[in-house]
Amino acid sequence: MPIKSGFVSIIGKPNVGKSTLMNALIGEKLSIITNKPQTTRKRILGILSTDEYQIIFQDTPGILNPDYLLQERMLEYVFASVKDVDVIVLMIDVQADPTGYQTLNDKNVAEILKEKNAKKIILLNKIDLSTQSAVDNLINDLTLKNIFEKVIPISAKQKFNLTSVIDSIVEMLPEHPKFYPDDQLSDANERFFVSEIIREKIFEYYREEVPYSTEVLIEEFKERENAKYFISAAIVVEKETQKPIILGAGGESIKKLGQISRKDIETFLKHEVYLELRVKVREKWRSNPNMLKSFGYTSDDE
Repeated sequence: MPIKSGFVSIIGKPNVGKSTLMNALIGEKLSIITNKPQTTRKRILGILSTDEYQIIFQDTPGILNPDYLLQERMLEYVFASVKDVDVIVLMIDVQADPTGYQTLNDKNVAEILKEKNAKKIILLNKIDLSTQSAVDNLINDLTLKNIFEKVIPISAKQKFNLTSVIDSIVEMLPEHPKFYPDDQLSDANERFFVSEIIREKIFEYYREEVPYSTEVLIEEFKERENAKYFISAAIVVEKETQKPIILGAGGESIKKLGQISRKDIETFLKHEVYLELRVKVREKWRSNPNMLKSFGYTSDDE
């Protein structure tokens, strides 16, 4: 039986469940998940391999109208992610966008859907929070538009109907040898995932704008066979006034952040960790092209 392999981009507005979907399909937590929108900032690759196929998923930032340079870079990642892919998976949150109008009339979504070389699937997510009649009406409306090869109702969180998603994707993939070894789950290194775990905890632990103004840089990562791994991370904020918020009274907040981050890092690395966190201020880093570049946010022309 011939092997089928290909690339699949998961796109959608912020907070529709893209990361939850990819983690559920892969069976591993690769993308960070919070109840706040815009937590994914870069393309994250998740690789699903079986004897018959290999699907390379790309989790992408939420599609929005950018307010500052970092968001512009995030939108560029989305557009770059759909170039030369085999399948584009667009997700809609049926609770937030019950008619799909808000998503399909977004100018950036409309532009992405013009991509001619990719098959297109639309997933109606969070159907457990909607009614059967509303979902049926939406399926009929979207089917009549003839934009998508498949319209599939799902619940990524409840892992409902995900087999249909996999089967539909595999059906659309070309016959091709596998791109990656079977045991590889992503193309990112451990440093990246450790920084993402800490960033996830910042979103969970701190409120309002502060998490959006932070970046996490792994400054030191020492693997020690017979001792705890040593990891030193810098939490970068935009303003001096944000530094004491991250630290908390007497350093209590950053201590708590370190504890909850370390627990997940150890689970991910399957090794005990000594985690050191510090806070650095880099004024207006989200709008500074040089700082963004140094943090790994590059544009197509760089």
